[in-house]
Amino acid sequence: MRRRDVIALIAGIAALPLAAHAQQAVPSIAQTASTDLSKCAQNSGGFPQRLDGPRWNGWGADLSNSRFQPAAMAGLTRDQVPLLRLKWAFGFLGRPAAVAQPTIVGGLVFVGGGDREVYALDAKSGCTRWTFKTEAVVRTAISFAPIGGTDQFAVLFGDLRANAYAVNAITGALVWKTKVEDHPAALITGAPTLYSGILYVPVSSMEEVTGSASAYQCCTFRGSVVALDIATGKQIWKSYTIPEAPRPTKQNATGTQLYGPSGAAVWSAPTIDVQRQALYVATGNSYSNPLADTSDAVIALDLKTGAKLWHRQATPNDSYVVGCYTDRINCPDDNGPDHDFGQSPILVTLADGQRLLVIGQKSGVVHALDPDQEGKILWQTRVGAGGPLGGIMWGSAADQDHVYVANSDVWFDGYKTLNPNAGGGLFALDLATGKISMQVPPVPCGSRSQCSPALSAAVTAIPGVVFSGGVSGHLRAYATDDARLLWEVDTAREYPIVNGVSARGGAMDGPGPTIVDGMLYVNSGYAQWGGLPGNVLLAFEVGNP
Repeated sequence: MRRRDVIALIAGIAALPLAAHAQQAVPSIAQTASTDLSKCAQNSGGFPQRLDGPRWNGWGADLSNSRFQPAAMAGLTRDQVPLLRLKWAFGFLGRPAAVAQPTIVGGLVFVGGGDREVYALDAKSGCTRWTFKTEAVVRTAISFAPIGGTDQFAVLFGDLRANAYAVNAITGALVWKTKVEDHPAALITGAPTLYSGILYVPVSSMEEVTGSASAYQCCTFRGSVVALDIATGKQIWKSYTIPEAPRPTKQNATGTQLYGPSGAAVWSAPTIDVQRQALYVATGNSYSNPLADTSDAVIALDLKTGAKLWHRQATPNDSYVVGCYTDRINCPDDNGPDHDFGQSPILVTLADGQRLLVIGQKSGVVHALDPDQEGKILWQTRVGAGGPLGGIMWGSAADQDHVYVANSDVWFDGYKTLNPNAGGGLFALDLATGKISMQVPPVPCGSRSQCSPALSAAVTAIPGVVFSGGVSGHLRAYATDDARLLWEVDTAREYPIVNGVSARGGAMDGPGPTIVDGMLYVNSGYAQWGGLPGNVLLAFEVGNP
């Protein structure tokens, strides 16, 4: 397959911060054309609710990426969680995956559908306000903000061809579009983060897949963060995770010239430290030699200039491409374990004033770093075996005392089918010490096919409750004080929908639930890596006992 064909294929799928084997064929989902029945009434306009009311904006709900929703925003108590019932379901057309986390602001849901569409829906009914066509699939969470100097509001996001967008939140009209990286394998998978009129865009890639071909000059991509003016989309600065540009190194066995250093993609949303005027990102593995000491690392950048303030590497010598599992022709010498960081650092402050950056890694280790001492390691705790498919994947959550971590450790039998007996487990760690204070063991798959007990999806917390979705298709809620199961729903089934698209749920991976004003919103369906396909956004509310 030619390089451009490989990249075109990759751009249409949901990218992962890993690559352990070639893409598998996935079952198709029967679709019907959408109809006008799902459109909101013509006289509906503006925002149904106040903009300063309950909301979940962006990936982590706050600048610290805590994935913790306070009581006033959640509108949902621990006692009410067992009463959650499905209110509406919305189907996405044409894709076997629902990969983007919904944002809820002003009574509207903004979400990418995995189908080259971004949707604005009414949060209470699921009716459609508008749709916006994108150049490629949008898997990022969406950020909402006023556009400086105007009375307009925009939603901002990225796609799998490295385009960043600003779209009018009321009309769905394009405000601006900026390509932030020209490398043909570049993607935006992490949500752009907004602060003080600037959009900070993380850039990742799938070159560890495309770079495996014997005729491919592996590898030339470097991860980066790009700062854009929110009003115009113009670039303010761009900071590469690997400062040194790739250069020719050696030739592979077929005579193809190889390059390096490369890699260190940024898969997740940046975290903002207002106190230090810094931005924190976590990086993936290197792709080629020479090895970069900023791969598998947390990096601190200056908010105004993008200058690197410090970095702390968690796994040295981790250089890897997919070909390390096959012909190895472009596999780096002494290749590493593929222990990316796939999630955002969480910035927390303890009762005694100590500040921490807490982050889980695909190695299965949770790290706590001191942001005020150049990332000094304060504690490290292992909760999983780790591996190319995790370990700890897309997102952890933290309240004032604990960090909540889901473990994947997913495995395949012969890299063909999911092992139904490998992986899983949910943990709470004391923020001050790193000691495990709560543990939920893996939940067996039973007789379900295409199943794993792995917990890869991002977790979400509200006071007293942590929510975790599994590759099995189950979403579960546990009490944070005693690990008691409060509620669970099997999302892997067909649904009656509010729009004219056949829809069903499947594996849960990538995005986590968002909880706003007494409702829980979550996507279901993730066909990659052998999981059950699905294409549905589900909205739950508290019902009668």
